[in-house]
Amino acid sequence: MAKRVVPEAARRRRRPTKQGQVLSHAHIVETALRMLREHGPAGLTARRLGHALGADASTVYRYFRGMDDLILAIADELFGRAMTSFTPSGDWRADLRELGTRIHNAYLAHPQAAVLTASRVTGRPNEVAGDETILGILRGAGFADADAVRIYHAFIDQSLAFAILDAATLALPKAAREADEEVWRDTYARLPAATHPNIAATAPLLVARMNDSAYPTALDLLLTSAAAQLAG
Repeated sequence: MAKRVVPEAARRRRRPTKQGQVLSHAHIVETALRMLREHGPAGLTARRLGHALGADASTVYRYFRGMDDLILAIADELFGRAMTSFTPSGDWRADLRELGTRIHNAYLAHPQAAVLTASRVTGRPNEVAGDETILGILRGAGFADADAVRIYHAFIDQSLAFAILDAATLALPKAAREADEEVWRDTYARLPAATHPNIAATAPLLVARMNDSAYPTALDLLLTSAAAQLAG
């Protein structure tokens, strides 16, 4: 049976923790983000989180139903950071490009958390507000509802999929990441035209591009396709 979560005012600690902090939902989420950044997903446990907060592990469960509930709260926090201070300009294509970039950047700022959370659907306030904004931009641009939902689906999944892919790269140990990056120069760029004519012909371009994220290009392709449909 799920644990009962009482309102924050009722569960606030009466005294500070050993670190002098009065616990709150936001403080626990921020501490969990720091732990993910420093130790990765395997390092985020209730016991370790309680230790980092200067409290007993059971204290975490006064704020969250379980660790998965905390993961969903982290996902919603990252989405909220992407949406902070965003104001639609009225240019739907520019607005979606900005939002896509914001979402991608918000997750990449916390790559370990992104790998853990970007595939989740939270149904929480920041996520819901973001979805409402994106659908409003599309419907306001003149897309029919079915098309607005289809484009929204592709837009948000593309943003989060690239966030996971690029975050996974950033989350690699430095030596592994650098070794992967060198493959384009040390292997692909040296393949002979006699056996690999297409790779050999494009090798300098591959070396220059393939270690960067393809998300900006993919986002522009999606928006160009949507714009062509709207014009048609």
